[in-house]
Amino acid sequence: MKKLMMFSIAGALLLLAPLLWLLWQASALHQPNSPVEVMIPKGASTIKIGQLLEAKDVIPSKIAFRFATRLKGVSAGLKSGFYRFEEAASINAIIERVERGDVMQFQVTVPEGLRNDEIIALLAAKTGVEIAAWQTELNKLVPDGAEGRLLPETYQYTKPLNPAELLGSMIKAQQKVLAALSPDPVVQQHIRIAASIIEKETMLDRERLLVSAVIRNRLKKGMPLQMDPTVIYGIWKTTGSFSGNIHRKDLSTDTPWNSYTRRGLPPTPIGNPGIASLKAAAAPADVDYLYFVADGTGGHKFATTHEGHLANVERWIKIEREKNGK
Repeated sequence: MKKLMMFSIAGALLLLAPLLWLLWQASALHQPNSPVEVMIPKGASTIKIGQLLEAKDVIPSKIAFRFATRLKGVSAGLKSGFYRFEEAASINAIIERVERGDVMQFQVTVPEGLRNDEIIALLAAKTGVEIAAWQTELNKLVPDGAEGRLLPETYQYTKPLNPAELLGSMIKAQQKVLAALSPDPVVQQHIRIAASIIEKETMLDRERLLVSAVIRNRLKKGMPLQMDPTVIYGIWKTTGSFSGNIHRKDLSTDTPWNSYTRRGLPPTPIGNPGIASLKAAAAPADVDYLYFVADGTGGHKFATTHEGHLANVERWIKIEREKNGK
């Protein structure tokens, strides 16, 4: 009888041993030899996920992983995405993390003033997603190819990246800013266009309101804006390229965007302005300036009269000559 009992206990222990081992494996801490990045594909089974994690040394056993997911009842609740593992963690903790979808966060910064084509080229270079995918999604979101609908900013994203989602966020972010400035779509487009010029004319926050005032004042008086960035955009838009140098003949070469040959605002923005320029375009400074020119130090000199402007131009020419040793 004693022998029978001993055999029964031994048999029970033999049966329990694998279960105890699996429970221990699921709760024991394990740390990969070095930080590991794993892409869990969409729709991957728990078996596939366990294989991926074991192959990358994130977990010690794919069998224990499968057992733990079944025990937790989360076999169908694990989320795809790009994960990074570096700290010691148990299989149970890793399952909970993948169940939450605690994926890696990435970010990309889009500078102010870029054209649409420059933005998608930058996004392609920074994210590794082909430029054709960005262009396709932009064409869907902005069917008329409208310039200036994207808000330059730093954006967070996860992998695999969906270009439509990121571009959509950029469009919505700009629309939110514009809606706070004016409810009128016509006024919003006016703000976009003026802001895109401001963005190209100055990088200094203290000058944005002043450049905006010059645009407003010239428009009120029916004067041509005569702003070089509009000429440059027109050259690029009509020829597909720009040499980097603007020549006197360019100022008189008519395009729909050339603010020397045409009065009023250009028909479209000439780039994608940031928040500061959008706000400046909506609320110009209360000044009478009609002119501005570079001051040789990275900023500009503003003037109300043509005579004052000519004096500022002469001052700038002198500074440039001294810089060049002439």
